[in-house]
Amino acid sequence: MTAGGTASGPVPETATPKNGAAADGRWVGALSLAGVGVWVGWFGPLQLLLARQAEALTPDHKASTLALVTGVGAAVSMVANPVFGALSDRTTASVGRRIPWVAGGVAGGAAGLLVLAAAQSVATVIVGWCLVQLALNAAFAALTAAVPDQVPPRRRGLVGGWLGVSQVVGILVGTALATLAGGVVAGYLACAVFTVVAAVPYVLMRRDTPLARAARPDFRWRTFLGGFWIDPRRHPDFGWAWLTRFLMNLSYSISTMYLLYYLTDAVRYEGDADNGVLILTALNALTLLSTVVIGGIRSDRSGRRKPYVMWSGLVISAATLLLAVWQTWTGAVVASLVLGLGFGVYTAVDFALLTDVLPTAEDRGKDLGVINIANALPQVLAPVVAAPVVTHFGGYTTLYALAGALALAGSVLVRRIRSVP
Repeated sequence: MTAGGTASGPVPETATPKNGAAADGRWVGALSLAGVGVWVGWFGPLQLLLARQAEALTPDHKASTLALVTGVGAAVSMVANPVFGALSDRTTASVGRRIPWVAGGVAGGAAGLLVLAAAQSVATVIVGWCLVQLALNAAFAALTAAVPDQVPPRRRGLVGGWLGVSQVVGILVGTALATLAGGVVAGYLACAVFTVVAAVPYVLMRRDTPLARAARPDFRWRTFLGGFWIDPRRHPDFGWAWLTRFLMNLSYSISTMYLLYYLTDAVRYEGDADNGVLILTALNALTLLSTVVIGGIRSDRSGRRKPYVMWSGLVISAATLLLAVWQTWTGAVVASLVLGLGFGVYTAVDFALLTDVLPTAEDRGKDLGVINIANALPQVLAPVVAAPVVTHFGGYTTLYALAGALALAGSVLVRRIRSVP
């Protein structure tokens, strides 16, 4: 919980667009497509490619190698997102504050994927994956900060829903490219090309908010670094929102990171496990897409956020518990469908809730970057938690029961947020 402004409480509505013109269909579509590209760059590797590389390079220690690579990369992500968000807040380019970081981020992410495609050692895999995380977090920080820049509060549930669509479509497309491209190298190349091409419409649209040079604060390292601490005593709702997202994402990271190994080692899936992961991801996407936009729209119309986040968290918890107790292919299919239902509503409405508790309008990129630590830190901790649990403390039954308990805790603690209904 981090980064501080001077204001207490949520950002005033006067700091955001009133008429919602910037959030027209073309802009939301371009924003969402760019988001799809970022998620493809992340989840093509995370769902399959990194696991296959770990298995090929260290067949006797595949789980620990995967944990090392993803853990180091997530540590980079945890730092990169708020830093690039803060830098975008200060950017004075003529095209705006966010677009330069989107363009540079997807180009750097594609370069990292090419490094991974050529990697012949664990060290090179780590370097490539860290570059992917560093660069794509620059793009992601800028894309998410564009929402409170351009969208009035009453429409953020809708836009959050479409960003949720971009996430699930990105995961699905990334998994499909990794599975169907024809090998690890071809999978990385396909993901790299898609990541760049998907950002082109958003960049060319050039719809951004420029920052005048006179309005940019003087840069001082002490002030810049100190700004990443948001005192939860002064901004308790921001602190609780951060904690609940962290718990939900830790649950989700634990659930998905070892899915390939879960199918091979626990379910004993008889077919190609890569195809099994793709099928489960597609089923999850199907039900997620059925709820993500509708959940955001209903939340906007009702003016309420917390009930949607709480109930969706309970559904997510139920899905992970199914994986713990029903370790068959049928059980995995049912759990994936249920997980999609809950995660769809959660993704849309929680994002809208988070934008409602940002401390200041001037530091949106930084503050959303701090929130995104709650996305990245679980990727660091998930392998640290999961590897010993799978190996020594009850295997996948304990692992997915733990994931369910974390989602349940996140759902309950949403009640502590006071300024959002």
